[in-house]
Amino acid sequence: MSQLICESEEAALPVAPQLPGTLHESLRRELIAFRRDLHMHPELGNQEFRTTAAIKARLEQAGLTPRVLPSGTGLICDIGTGAAGWDGVRPMLALRADIDALPIPDTKTDVPYRSTVPDRAHACGHDVHTTVVLGAGLVLAELDRQGVLMHPVRLIFQPAEEMMPGGALGVIEAGGLDGIGRIIAVHCDPKVDAGRIGLRTGPITSACDRIEITLDGPGGHTARPHLTTDLVTAVSRVATDVPALIARRVDARAGLAVTWGRIESGHACNVIPQRAVLAGTVRCLDLQAWHEAPDLVHAAVDEVATLHGAKSVINYVRGVPPVVNEHDVTELLVAAMTARRGLHSIEDTEQSLGGEDFSWYLEQVPGAMARLGVRTPGDTARRDLHRGDFDVDEAAIEAGVELFTAAALLDEHRS
Repeated sequence: MSQLICESEEAALPVAPQLPGTLHESLRRELIAFRRDLHMHPELGNQEFRTTAAIKARLEQAGLTPRVLPSGTGLICDIGTGAAGWDGVRPMLALRADIDALPIPDTKTDVPYRSTVPDRAHACGHDVHTTVVLGAGLVLAELDRQGVLMHPVRLIFQPAEEMMPGGALGVIEAGGLDGIGRIIAVHCDPKVDAGRIGLRTGPITSACDRIEITLDGPGGHTARPHLTTDLVTAVSRVATDVPALIARRVDARAGLAVTWGRIESGHACNVIPQRAVLAGTVRCLDLQAWHEAPDLVHAAVDEVATLHGAKSVINYVRGVPPVVNEHDVTELLVAAMTARRGLHSIEDTEQSLGGEDFSWYLEQVPGAMARLGVRTPGDTARRDLHRGDFDVDEAAIEAGVELFTAAALLDEHRS
């Protein structure tokens, strides 16, 4: 069935303890309403003031003490730090949500909760991620009041995931990972049915960087290219030779690819220009290769440009590394979903070529991200993220809350 676990191994799973923390119908309805409110009022990265205020108010209503991040948007909130069974030393589990929206119009016309903000939409499911972490926090807070939560949990509501290099770095700088031993997250997946999750150990997303190269030369007449630097030829060779060189200098399984999206040079057919600009992306499936990518790109560009007598200036902008799911934390998510919904609710997932700044947390602590199914079972339409008509089956919210609460409770038994 799965690279994580096969059907024949289900019987070999350790028997999970009876887990409290089921989602009551009243809270389920509240969370759906909360998600719809966020969906109607999307905010871009580092502008999520209304979203932050709404999360903060609900957590405070539950008797918790959230702390807004220094940037003014996003917040963190600890639950259970006063639990009798906690020694104040063992690291906590963190549940992370991203709260920002995308700068695209909401094109849905058949739902009452479509975006009320022009050219803004929760087209990546961050409203669902936020609601899932909030719901899990409310359930865990109640378990803490009952004396059931023995190991504290931190909620992280992160701004600006859609911005490069991502708001995760601000959370880390603000101490959001202090005292954290493991971190987990979900990301909506319209190819997985609601009530199920997709998982894999190892890389689950890819790295993506930006690059802009400027080539300079003295320019001249096209009648005498031998007396100057033929800059158009030089930039053409950089465009074709650099990706080929890099492909031969790393393991092909690393999936390191340079792809150009813009090339500009010259204004007249009989004038060799003095400047050319080339811009594109560097994508990579492998974490180690991503760390090596800037040096590889710089060396290849310099080599080709020098061969053609051009001076090169390279602006290499780091994006995000790939999200690499750590084995033990992935197993925790498997155990949590199995305890709540059975092994059949988990499916294998592939590594995506998209980027996710959750990866920055995993540079500091072990963690894992699950793909949260949001497709209505039986729906055969092809849907994708980052589209104005993106929507979810809201049964995914309850499944996400169950996953996170079970993971928090099972994490106590693995500490």
